[in-house]
Amino acid sequence: MSSEKTFSWYQIIRLGVVQMSIGGIVVLMTSTLNRVMVVELLLPALLPGILVAVHYAVQILRPRLGYGADKLGKCTPWIKLGMVILAFGSLLSTFSTTLMFESKMVGISLAFFGFMLIGLGVSAAGTSVLTLLAKKVSSVRRAAAATVLWLMMIGGFAVTALIAGQLLDPFSPERLFMVALAISLGGVILSFIAIWGIEENTKSVKYNYEKQQSKNMKATFLQTLKVIISEPKTRNFSVFVFLSMFAFSMQDLILEPFAGKVFEMSPGETTSLSGIQHSGVLFGMILVGYANNKEILGKKVNSLKLWIVSGCVLSAVSLIFLSSSAIIGEPWPLGFNVFVLGFSNGVFSIAAIAMMMQLAKEGLQGTEGTKIGLWGASQALAFGLGGFLGAASTDLLALFSTTTHSSYAIVFFVEAVLFFIAAFLAQNLDKSKMTDKLIKRTGFENDNRNFYVHDRRSI
Repeated sequence: MSSEKTFSWYQIIRLGVVQMSIGGIVVLMTSTLNRVMVVELLLPALLPGILVAVHYAVQILRPRLGYGADKLGKCTPWIKLGMVILAFGSLLSTFSTTLMFESKMVGISLAFFGFMLIGLGVSAAGTSVLTLLAKKVSSVRRAAAATVLWLMMIGGFAVTALIAGQLLDPFSPERLFMVALAISLGGVILSFIAIWGIEENTKSVKYNYEKQQSKNMKATFLQTLKVIISEPKTRNFSVFVFLSMFAFSMQDLILEPFAGKVFEMSPGETTSLSGIQHSGVLFGMILVGYANNKEILGKKVNSLKLWIVSGCVLSAVSLIFLSSSAIIGEPWPLGFNVFVLGFSNGVFSIAAIAMMMQLAKEGLQGTEGTKIGLWGASQALAFGLGGFLGAASTDLLALFSTTTHSSYAIVFFVEAVLFFIAAFLAQNLDKSKMTDKLIKRTGFENDNRNFYVHDRRSI
């Protein structure tokens, strides 16, 4: 029997163009509109924070959207639909922001719908891109492919920010809408061109996937989800993704204020510090992608699990040092500490994405999209809650602490503990005796797996 035909680097880069387009549209919404609301419209910073949280909350629908791609048997229609919804949400959000100059209440109401559509579009397109990648990228290229996609997405952030920055001056609401229109339409057109015919040329003949999938998809979404959750690796990896990304995102909103208050850095210096952290993230991603590419080195440098555990442990250690710096202050090497933190975050995150693509292929066949959606929803909820609770906890602890410094120290230490727990979960991904007992007691595993066993006997 023939082996499965996989994506070439050219096809992987084509999917990267979709990620770049998603990143380009999203960054305009989460950064530029954020600034316009707070600076030009003099609205409280809480408003854009809530809108971004709404866009994350909607992404709880990712498993259902992934199931839709599984049931259809193709990912590209969902990518196209997601990009169109994302573009429409982007335009509605921008229009609502321009409307706030005349009627704040009407504009704010429309903005909620716009950001909901942004979350829905990101979910549909992003989940389907990763599902297609999981199905069609060979095991030797997974880490490198994940690195390519994320670097291209970050490139989309940077390119869009530079172009939008040039086009928005001198600022006016009309100019803002025209820039958003150009970026949104450009992202949709680029994505459609990039994925044109990409699935038709790589049909698998390793096993009768379509026949197996048609049998599996007689199950409802909830039946499918229950079976997937009953798989120990899938369940444990979902918890790992939530915990690690929760810890990862807790620092997002407090790192620069921390540097300003504890180390008395200027706004320019804290922005540079953020750049140092992102440089570390990129370096960590590139290292893992390079080290796990057999085509470059001839062999892998250790396993994905070891990279994940090492990245989480190093993240935890970096945060313990950062917690200590809140008490010690100057002359702590803050820049180096933040770079190491970014590097370790990049190592574990890109290895986790590669592991996600690997685990999606295991277990019940024809459910890759549902699994990717489940993990994507865990990540989105973690990002939304982590950023908010990290900032809120710092403010709350400051009320009960003698100094602001100690509140930052406590939050960073809690993040470190979460990373240690995440490392333990990653190390014991295959071991889940307690959760297995729980599943058996509920009867989910037997009831739902019998559905599939019965179906398979009829094949």
